[in-house]
Amino acid sequence: MKAASRSTPENLQVLFEDNHLLVVNKRPGDIVQGDKTGDTPLSDIVKAYIKKKYNKPGEVFLGVIHRLDRPTSGIVVFARTSKALSRMNALFKSKEVEKTYWALIKNPPPEDSGKLTHWLERNPGQNKSYAHNKETPARKKAVLSYRVAKKLDRYALLEISLETGRHHQIRAQLTALGCPIKGDLKYGYPRSNPNGSIHLHARQLEFIHPVKQTPIRIIAPPPEDVLWAACTELKE
Repeated sequence: MKAASRSTPENLQVLFEDNHLLVVNKRPGDIVQGDKTGDTPLSDIVKAYIKKKYNKPGEVFLGVIHRLDRPTSGIVVFARTSKALSRMNALFKSKEVEKTYWALIKNPPPEDSGKLTHWLERNPGQNKSYAHNKETPARKKAVLSYRVAKKLDRYALLEISLETGRHHQIRAQLTALGCPIKGDLKYGYPRSNPNGSIHLHARQLEFIHPVKQTPIRIIAPPPEDVLWAACTELKE
């Protein structure tokens, strides 16, 4: 994936920021935490941003609460204090965070709205999950709801609400439905996107602030490209 498309401390897209949380709009190609590639993770980029902005000496505390797959874009929440980290972890674990995604698919689903329930089996060697209709001890239950938000000339925009947060859940479940995400070669789409991204975007997050106890609703604009622009024009 092109380095030019990734986040830096200078071009970081900050969606929300206070003393407890920092929420960014992840670009496709950013990795949230370090991996075997050795590429600079988004967590380090956010630390550098905080250090520079607030002229902080020494090490900057930053807690990673959740992740997004590398080729996806959208909302990632970081904790700036240990209190916020533990409380946000609890909110995610108890499913008190409402997550909405956008996905562009070429094949429209059989119905314009629905609920998908599968049992996902992860293959670590392939870094891939497979959606099955039958439960076994090795598989984890995965549930999402979707609706067709808009039909473009050649694609359909799905708005997806996640009830569970499994490895590659949306990608695997949509493929099982016969609707792979645009650019997602790993999950059955015939062609990759030129920049290595896939058209899956973490669009909205709603939760109660872990310290202030106020409702928070965050919306992330999708990456700049013709298809996402068409979706945004039609939706807003």
